[in-house]
Amino acid sequence: MEIYSGKRLTVEKREVILPNGKKKERVVVHPGGAVAILPIEGDHCYLIKQYRFAIDDCILEAPAGTINKGEDPAETAHRELIEETGMKAETFVPKGWIYSSPGYTDERIWLYLAREFSPSSEYEMDDDEIIEVVRVPLRDLGSMIADGRIVDAKTICLICRCLR
Repeated sequence: MEIYSGKRLTVEKREVILPNGKKKERVVVHPGGAVAILPIEGDHCYLIKQYRFAIDDCILEAPAGTINKGEDPAETAHRELIEETGMKAETFVPKGWIYSSPGYTDERIWLYLAREFSPSSEYEMDDDEIIEVVRVPLRDLGSMIADGRIVDAKTICLICRCLR
Protein backbone atom coordinates (compact mmCIF):
# COMPACT_ATOMS: atom_id res chain seq x y z
CA MET A 1 0.00 0.00 0.00
CA GLU A 2 1.44 3.37 -1.03
CA ILE A 3 1.54 5.72 1.95
CA TYR A 4 3.27 8.68 0.28
CA SER A 5 3.96 9.81 -3.27
CA GLY A 6 5.97 12.93 -4.02
CA LYS A 7 8.02 14.44 -6.80
CA ARG A 8 11.20 12.58 -5.91
CA LEU A 9 10.05 9.42 -4.11
CA THR A 10 7.28 7.12 -3.01
CA VAL A 11 6.92 5.26 0.27
CA GLU A 12 5.17 1.92 0.46
CA LYS A 13 4.04 -0.21 3.38
CA ARG A 14 3.84 -3.93 2.66
CA GLU A 15 3.56 -7.26 4.34
CA VAL A 16 6.47 -9.50 3.48
CA ILE A 17 7.20 -13.15 4.05
CA LEU A 18 10.79 -13.53 5.19
CA PRO A 19 12.99 -16.46 4.12
CA ASN A 20 12.27 -18.09 7.50
CA GLY A 21 8.51 -18.02 6.72
CA LYS A 22 7.60 -15.26 9.20
CA LYS A 23 5.30 -12.44 8.09
CA LYS A 24 6.38 -8.89 8.89
CA GLU A 25 5.21 -5.41 7.97
CA ARG A 26 7.89 -3.28 6.32
CA VAL A 27 8.16 0.21 4.84
CA VAL A 28 10.14 0.64 1.62
CA VAL A 29 11.28 3.97 0.18
CA HIS A 30 11.48 4.14 -3.63
CA PRO A 31 13.48 7.25 -4.58
CA GLY A 32 14.46 6.10 -8.06
CA GLY A 33 18.09 5.88 -9.12
CA ALA A 34 20.98 8.26 -8.71
CA VAL A 35 24.56 8.76 -9.85
CA ALA A 36 27.79 9.83 -8.14
CA ILE A 37 30.86 11.07 -10.00
CA LEU A 38 34.51 11.31 -8.89
CA PRO A 39 36.19 13.94 -11.11
CA ILE A 40 39.94 13.25 -11.13
CA GLU A 41 42.48 15.60 -12.69
CA GLY A 42 46.13 14.63 -12.30
CA ASP A 43 46.85 13.94 -8.64
CA HIS A 44 43.72 15.76 -7.40
CA CYS A 45 39.99 15.21 -7.40
CA TYR A 46 37.04 17.53 -7.00
CA LEU A 47 34.53 17.02 -4.23
CA ILE A 48 31.72 19.31 -3.22
CA LYS A 49 30.99 20.73 0.19
CA GLN A 50 27.22 20.71 0.32
CA TYR A 51 24.63 21.65 2.89
CA ARG A 52 22.32 18.71 3.66
CA PHE A 53 19.12 19.68 5.47
CA ALA A 54 18.44 16.16 6.83
CA ILE A 55 21.59 16.40 8.99
CA ASP A 56 21.64 20.23 9.19
CA ASP A 57 25.30 20.31 8.24
CA CYS A 58 27.69 20.62 5.31
CA ILE A 59 29.61 17.52 4.25
CA LEU A 60 32.23 16.71 1.63
CA GLU A 61 30.89 14.40 -1.04
CA ALA A 62 31.20 13.46 -4.67
CA PRO A 63 29.03 15.38 -7.14
CA ALA A 64 25.81 13.37 -7.42
CA GLY A 65 22.18 13.57 -8.38
CA THR A 66 18.92 11.92 -9.21
CA ILE A 67 18.24 10.15 -12.50
CA ASN A 68 15.29 11.76 -14.28
CA LYS A 69 12.53 9.48 -15.58
CA GLY A 70 13.70 7.92 -18.87
CA GLU A 71 17.25 9.21 -18.48
CA ASP A 72 20.27 6.92 -18.82
CA PRO A 73 22.62 7.00 -15.78
CA ALA A 74 25.51 8.14 -18.00
CA GLU A 75 23.43 11.12 -19.19
CA THR A 76 22.65 11.96 -15.58
CA ALA A 77 26.36 11.83 -14.71
CA HIS A 78 27.17 14.33 -17.48
CA ARG A 79 24.32 16.64 -16.41
CA GLU A 80 24.99 16.47 -12.67
CA LEU A 81 28.74 17.11 -13.02
CA ILE A 82 27.95 20.31 -14.92
CA GLU A 83 25.17 21.35 -12.51
CA GLU A 84 27.25 20.86 -9.38
CA THR A 85 30.78 21.82 -10.48
CA GLY A 86 30.46 23.86 -13.67
CA MET A 87 32.78 21.39 -15.44
CA LYS A 88 32.21 19.16 -18.46
CA ALA A 89 34.16 15.90 -18.68
CA GLU A 90 35.24 14.22 -21.91
CA THR A 91 35.66 10.81 -20.29
CA PHE A 92 33.29 8.94 -17.98
CA VAL A 93 34.30 5.48 -16.78
CA PRO A 94 31.48 3.38 -15.25
CA LYS A 95 32.42 1.90 -11.87
CA GLY A 96 29.31 -0.21 -11.24
CA TRP A 97 26.54 0.57 -8.81
CA ILE A 98 25.71 0.24 -5.12
CA TYR A 99 22.58 0.05 -3.00
CA SER A 100 22.54 3.16 -0.81
CA SER A 101 20.80 1.63 2.23
CA PRO A 102 19.04 -1.68 1.45
CA GLY A 103 17.49 -1.96 4.90
CA TYR A 104 14.71 0.43 3.86
CA THR A 105 15.22 1.55 0.25
CA ASP A 106 15.75 0.04 -3.20
CA GLU A 107 17.79 3.05 -4.38
CA ARG A 108 20.73 2.22 -6.67
CA ILE A 109 23.53 4.69 -7.19
CA TRP A 110 25.58 4.34 -10.37
CA LEU A 111 29.24 5.29 -9.90
CA TYR A 112 31.46 7.07 -12.44
CA LEU A 113 35.04 8.26 -12.69
CA ALA A 114 35.32 11.44 -14.78
CA ARG A 115 38.41 12.90 -16.51
CA GLU A 116 39.43 15.59 -19.03
CA PHE A 117 37.58 18.73 -17.97
CA SER A 118 36.59 22.02 -19.50
CA PRO A 119 34.35 24.79 -18.18
CA SER A 120 30.69 24.47 -19.15
CA SER A 121 28.50 27.30 -20.36
CA GLU A 122 25.49 25.23 -19.20
CA TYR A 123 26.41 25.67 -15.52
CA GLU A 124 23.34 26.47 -13.45
CA MET A 125 23.08 25.21 -9.90
CA ASP A 126 19.64 24.29 -8.54
CA ASP A 127 18.30 27.07 -6.30
CA ASP A 128 18.04 24.72 -3.31
CA GLU A 129 21.67 23.61 -3.46
CA ILE A 130 24.38 25.28 -1.40
CA ILE A 131 27.60 23.94 -2.89
CA GLU A 132 31.29 24.80 -2.84
CA VAL A 133 33.68 22.88 -5.13
CA VAL A 134 36.77 21.66 -3.24
CA ARG A 135 40.01 20.44 -4.88
CA VAL A 136 41.48 17.56 -2.84
CA PRO A 137 44.83 15.76 -3.30
CA LEU A 138 44.22 12.06 -4.03
CA ARG A 139 46.86 11.13 -1.44
CA ASP A 140 44.69 12.74 1.29
CA LEU A 141 41.48 10.82 0.58
CA GLY A 142 42.34 7.77 2.71
CA SER A 143 43.14 9.84 5.79
CA MET A 144 40.06 12.04 5.21
CA ILE A 145 37.89 8.91 5.28
CA ALA A 146 39.73 7.49 8.30
CA ASP A 147 39.48 10.66 10.39
CA GLY A 148 35.86 11.47 9.49
CA ARG A 149 36.33 14.45 7.18
CA ILE A 150 34.59 12.33 4.49
CA VAL A 151 31.57 10.50 5.95
CA ASP A 152 29.26 10.18 2.94
CA ALA A 153 28.83 6.48 2.10
CA LYS A 154 28.44 6.85 -1.69
CA THR A 155 31.59 8.99 -1.81
CA ILE A 156 33.59 6.47 0.22
CA CYS A 157 32.43 3.62 -2.06
CA LEU A 158 33.24 5.66 -5.16
CA ILE A 159 36.74 6.50 -3.91
CA CYS A 160 37.36 2.82 -3.16
CA ARG A 161 36.17 1.76 -6.62
CA CYS A 162 38.14 4.44 -8.47
CA LEU A 163 41.42 4.25 -6.57
CA ARG A 164 41.84 0.55 -5.81
